[in-house]
Parts: sequence; structure tokens; C-alpha cells
Amino acid sequence: MSGTPEGPGPTAGTPRYSAGPATTECHTPWPPAGARCSEPHGYRAAFLAATLPMAVVDHEGLVVTANEALGGLLGRPASALTNQSAADLLDLAADGRTWHAYREVLHGRRSRFCCTHRLKHPDGRALWAEVTVVPMPVQVTGAGDGTASGRVLLSVSDISDRRELQKRLRHLQMHDPVTRLPNRTLFFERLSAVLETPPYGDSASGHGRVGLCYLDLDGFKAVNDTMGHRIGDRLLAAVAARLTDCAAQDGPHRAGAHLVARLGGDEFAILVEDSAGTQQLTDLARSVLAALQQPFDLAGQRLSVSASIGVVERPVAGTSATGLMQAADTTLYWAKADGKSRWTVFDPERNAHRMTRQTLSSNLRPAVERGEFTIEYQPLVGMADGVVRGVEALVRWNHPQFGMLSPNRFVAIAEEDGSIVQLGRWVLQSACRQARRWQLEHPCDPPLFISVNVAVRQVWDSDLVTDVAEILAETGLDPSLLQLELTESAVMGSAGRPIQALQSLSEMGVRIAIDDFGTGYSNLAYLSRLPVSVLKLDGSFVRGFRYDDGAHPSPADETIVEAMVQLAHRLGLTVTAECVETAGQAERLRRIGCDTGQGWLYSRAVAPERIAELIGTRPMQG
Repeated sequence: MSGTPEGPGPTAGTPRYSAGPATTECHTPWPPAGARCSEPHGYRAAFLAATLPMAVVDHEGLVVTANEALGGLLGRPASALTNQSAADLLDLAADGRTWHAYREVLHGRRSRFCCTHRLKHPDGRALWAEVTVVPMPVQVTGAGDGTASGRVLLSVSDISDRRELQKRLRHLQMHDPVTRLPNRTLFFERLSAVLETPPYGDSASGHGRVGLCYLDLDGFKAVNDTMGHRIGDRLLAAVAARLTDCAAQDGPHRAGAHLVARLGGDEFAILVEDSAGTQQLTDLARSVLAALQQPFDLAGQRLSVSASIGVVERPVAGTSATGLMQAADTTLYWAKADGKSRWTVFDPERNAHRMTRQTLSSNLRPAVERGEFTIEYQPLVGMADGVVRGVEALVRWNHPQFGMLSPNRFVAIAEEDGSIVQLGRWVLQSACRQARRWQLEHPCDPPLFISVNVAVRQVWDSDLVTDVAEILAETGLDPSLLQLELTESAVMGSAGRPIQALQSLSEMGVRIAIDDFGTGYSNLAYLSRLPVSVLKLDGSFVRGFRYDDGAHPSPADETIVEAMVQLAHRLGLTVTAECVETAGQAERLRRIGCDTGQGWLYSRAVAPERIAELIGTRPMQG
């Protein structure tokens, strides 16, 4: 709407209004002076007897005539309304936009005006009225062109009952029938309104921050399953009452009351619209947990429940409803994962780690196809002569966003989502191909063997035996030059398919090594029944062998390692020591009888070109 209101300026109040084309033609018994109108008495009688309050208003806004219904609505005789300002009688000048639209109709520049307005009835009660103003075209005898009279018909409809019904329907629509709390729809409506409101700035009474306690009852499904939904609903209603009490006790000390809502199932939320900081939210979460831990007495059933609560608190500026709820949902998950019956505050660093993990998980499979993985090789050195006997293939992920990632950043993720099968086969194929290339281009005696890590899921979720056979046939690598490493926990206690696969691989000529030995079962007797040929001692034992750099060696570690080496040799197994970093460690391990060593003393994991330089050269340090 454009233009400047005429007459009195706007005052407080903002009535709703709408305007559009008139939908009916209204004939009037009050034609302009000098004109004659047909059937005036019937229209005048209908006007005066109508129960709908109405008045005829001239172009200056003065009442020409009014019916008794309007007089009754305003608490005056109808005759006393003549020559009164209709705008004053109905307070149409209280708002600038309403006043302007009304004057537009009076001056013939607008075809219709309608607004919803709050009026005071003569008996003191307030009512809601819909005021409609339309021009009054008159068919003037002899004119034939519908000359306008310059007057308008004003009608007032009492819509209080309709608004009350709408209010009740909205309440039903916006509240949960079980707990009577605001539901998800009202919660998000309120949350959006809070976040769309400009921050308070430097106001002493406001902080411009918002907080949320998002909670879920622990084990509520068991209540429904064992006691039925009727008891479950009573429990939800009782929980809602305690949450409301907790919010009320905290709310009076703040600028605004807290909104408690049931978001669905056994999930509730407490919205703190003007948060004073994280401390307020954690205090509220603590009081909620204490309140819920008190037993509930439900129709003779005594129940105790607990809850997990995610706490999020942040500035209103820059916060979206979606972002706040995602953070709350994540934090609630943390609270449950950390043991339930507790509250947990949102941690940006922990969330960043989770997001990074999720990003890596979603990109693993495509990364293999895009060729983002590479392999580095770490020498396995004979401890008796210092000559390179073999190499271990260690996969790296050259991630376009996070840079070069070591296996501990993504292998566990790959095992969880199953992509380790695809990745593992690629590593095995690439490593065997590289080992065969070294054998042809840098022959030595004995030939260099290649050691490749295998996840237990590769044994269960793929035909590992077939894969190995096909890769060996494709690359031309002798099976005796391939060593597969599995962790101790993956092999010990296994039965069925994994053992059968290992047995078939061993019969094929492939060597089986137990990696990180000594951290799990360490059952040498069980090893005697497995097709294992190599033990790789976990680096935690080897670190106890350091005599230099001021380190204090562990006699217990030395005794344990010596015993394991002797028993392994009696079982026909060779032993590799991991994490050899100093000459002192290497010397002690050599005297104990370790067959090969691996660690930074000899070399870090390097590119295949560097391994080619080490083959057939002088013994390595150590």
C-alpha cells in the first residue's frame, strides 16, 4: 500500500486488514440529491431490521444513517450515531495503514476494505470485529450509467466466537495430547521466532543468547513393552510435569520463561530463550536429572527412570534452528554413548572429529576408485646380519582436504562400513605387483618377501583365498614371498571360516603372521594348532628394552619377551620385533634370539624407489 493517511495520525495497535475487489453490488435507498431510485422502502426496511450492524457513511467519513444493530453494538441509539465519524466510533484511525486504506475507499480510489479489529462492548467485555467498507453504486433513474453516490456501506461482524474456535483448534494442533505440552510444531515455531529476533545488543536485561536442553528417557521402550502403553503415557505425563516445574524454578530469575515441549516419543526439549550462559543450562540439566531420578508412583506402579541430556548454548546471531537441533541431537547421542543418565555439553572439537570421521567414511569407496591411496614400505631386517629380508606394505590416503593420512585415521572406519574389502584387495594387488617388480629388477638371494595387513572382515566378507590365488597368478609372485598379517585378537578364538581360510592360504604356501602379539590372548598353545609361521611382538614390549637416552629398561618385559621367543622357536615360528628405535634395543633383541626387526632404527616407511636402493646393499644399522 502506498500514500499518506489523511486525517488523524496512527496510534497504538495494529489491526489486521485485507483489501480486494468488491464481490457484491450494494443498492441503497439514499441516492444523490435530484435522483430517483426504485424500490427504496424495501431496502430501507431490510437495512434497519438487519441483525448485522451496518451504517451508510458519506465521502467525508460521517455516518449518514445506522441501523439499530450497530447502535446496540456501540451502546448508543442508532439515531445518535448520525453525523458521527465512523472512524472514531470504530477506532479505525488507531493504525496508519488501516486509516489510509479506509480513506482510499471513501475517496473512490479503492474498491473494498476489510480489517479485523478489537472493540470494547458496552457491557465491558472485549470482542473481535470484522469491519468491512464497500462503495455503494446506485442505479439512478434516467442516468443509465450507474453513477456512484459517493457513499459507502460499513458493516461490522462479531467474530469473537470464530476466533475463540480458531484459538482452541490451534491449541489442539500445537500441543501434545498425552502431556499437554507444546508439540514439535509449536516448539520449532517458537525457536524460529527467537532466532529471527535481533539480538538485544547492549541491553542490560538481555544476553542475545539461546540455550537448549534436549533429553531422551533411558529405557522407555522397556516400560511400554512390559507394562503397556497406558502406563507409558502416564509416565510421560508425569515426566512432563516435573520438567515444567524445573523450568519454572529456573525461569523466574531470567528475562523470559522457558518453553518445555515434547518433540515425540520419549524426547523432550527445554528452550531457554534468553540464556545467561552455559552454566545456567548445565544447572538446569542437573536439576532435571535429579528430579527424574525420584521414583514415580503411577496407579500403584512405582517406577524409576533416568534421562540423557544434550546441552547446547550459543549466541542467537548466526545460529539457525537446523544447526542448533543438529548440535543438540549430536550431544544427546554423546550423552547416551558415554553411559546414559547424564548431561553432556556440546563440544566443537569433538563434533569436528565426528564430522571428519563421517566425511572420511562417505569418501572411502570413491577414493579407491579415484586412486587417492598410495603405499609406502617399511623394511623388515634380519637382526643377525642387518640385511633387508622383506618389507611391510603400509597404505596411506592422500586426501584432497586433509592431506596425507596414516592407516590409524581410516582403517577402523573402513572396517566398520565394509570398504576395507575393496581397499584391502587393492593394497594386496599393488603390493604383490611391486614385490614382483623388485624381484625382476633387483634380484637378490633370498628374494625379498612382501608383508600385507589383512583385516578380519576381509576373511569373513570376501573370498580371500580366491583373491590371493588370482593376484599371485596375475603378478607371477611366488606364494612363499607373500606374508599376510592378522591381529592377534582377530585370530585367537576364531573358528569356522577364518580358520579354514588361513589353512588354505598356508597350504598354498603363503606365510601367516600374527601382528601385535602379546596384547591379546597370547595363547601359544592355541597357536600350535593354527597355520601361523610368524609372530610380530607388539612394540609396547620392545620399548622396555631401551637402555640409552636415560630410559630405564623393564626387566619384566625382557623376561617375557625372552620366554615368548624361546617358546615360539620351539613351535617352529619365527619372531619379528616391532618398534625398534635404538641400537641398544636391537642388540638386546638380537641376543634374546629375535629373527627380524622393524622400526625407525632401520628406516621409516618409504616410497618403493627407496626400497630398491636398499636391496642388496650393505647391512643396515643395528
